[in-house]
Amino acid sequence: MKHRTEPEIAFVRLTEISLDEITAHMSDPRVTEHMPLATGSWDEQNSAAFVAGKEECWHRDGLGHWAILCDGTYAGWGGFQREDQEWDFGLVLRPGRFGLGIAITRKALAFARADPRIAFVTFLLPPSRRHLRGLARLGATFLGEVDHEGSTFLKFRLETGAAAQAQAGMGIAAPV
Repeated sequence: MKHRTEPEIAFVRLTEISLDEITAHMSDPRVTEHMPLATGSWDEQNSAAFVAGKEECWHRDGLGHWAILCDGTYAGWGGFQREDQEWDFGLVLRPGRFGLGIAITRKALAFARADPRIAFVTFLLPPSRRHLRGLARLGATFLGEVDHEGSTFLKFRLETGAAAQAQAGMGIAAPV
């Protein structure tokens, strides 16, 4: 019987990925289909500005988006970005790696639970996303529709800090 091994997932800075690779990723219409804020074509200049913007988050907040490697190969980007007083989690994978979303999210949430700055995480998903059960299985709660930069998103919240740890320690299951 063959045993399936889980891929090795690593988080590195976006600056470690070539701009060509990021440009190819963000130019794929299967990626931008669910990204209402991504308009127009994507080129190396957009990629350079994108990476610079994400690096600014690291400098300002001490945390930001990572490049995600799967078995040493670029699989996409994602991580935490401070939005006002909230830490929003985003994840944008290459089409061949879409199936890794829950595994990557679980690893990132383990990071968030260990970080005392992050009491909860929010998720903003476009209404075009239909498969949302993974968020429910993680324990995220739907908060409603919100406007973000002129587009409508579905907003979810997941407790990651002391409240979530207290619930887990008391045997209280997260809502499904």
